[in-house]
Amino acid sequence: MSFKRYEKDFFLSTVYHLFKYFDKSTFGTTKEQKAFEKSLFQKTSRNSSSEIILLEGVTCIYRSNVDLYMYVLGSSRENELVLESLLNCLFDAISTVLRKNVEKKALIDAMDTCILIIDEICDEGIILETDPQSVVARCALKADEISFSDQTFSQVGMSLMSSAKEQFKWSLLK
Repeated sequence: MSFKRYEKDFFLSTVYHLFKYFDKSTFGTTKEQKAFEKSLFQKTSRNSSSEIILLEGVTCIYRSNVDLYMYVLGSSRENELVLESLLNCLFDAISTVLRKNVEKKALIDAMDTCILIIDEICDEGIILETDPQSVVARCALKADEISFSDQTFSQVGMSLMSSAKEQFKWSLLK
């Protein structure tokens, strides 16, 4: 996984890139990876109406929100619906963790959890999970850290039950 920081001349702002490459044969060197990332961003930042492009033989599904771009890449033979499902899972899980505040600053503040989300969704290029609630549950995020509107009824009930048990236990010990 590479986490890079680039300066964009035309906007004079900092752009962060978090890419995780699983196929070393497609973009073997760091120079090739950097050139592809730059080309991908240039193509997708100009055209906000499209959600999918084919670039250098790679299918790219992307989504932008405020100042953040998320990409899922696959081979040209990969099913676009599977890639889109993967991207939706990634976006929804990160949106849940960031409490619907999906922008660059919030993502950088919660970078450790976001990297863990990526690891829970995909391992060495193999898709493990496409349900965002399952991914968030596995990322060791405490239920208290998720707002009530993002929790299911059973999650709220379990949280209240565990809190009540804890208070009852401490009242007996006093």
